[in-house]
Amino acid sequence: MAEPLKIVEGRALTAQQKKDLLNRLARVEGQLRGVQKLIALADAPSDCDAVAQQMAAARKALDRSFVQLLTASIVTHTGNAADPEEAKAAAAHLAALLDKFA
Repeated sequence: MAEPLKIVEGRALTAQQKKDLLNRLARVEGQLRGVQKLIALADAPSDCDAVAQQMAAARKALDRSFVQLLTASIVTHTGNAADPEEAKAAAAHLAALLDKFA
């Protein structure tokens, strides 16, 4: 088993936010391993249904991770802003990320 990642302190996300995201991504990673196994073991045409279902579940879980990242970022970046203008700039930057990647 891989060594756990060291969580560094910083201003991007809190340690708890990072831990929560890493836990969620570890679950997605497990789902993807399960999909790989399903593909390797697929025998009957109906097995493709199970693969598709699990792929969709993994995709949705990854999408939820993305939303969790942006939500945590909004809370952290605007909460740590020195003044309303900095908070406004942080919110605008995160809105641009949402527009670009969502």
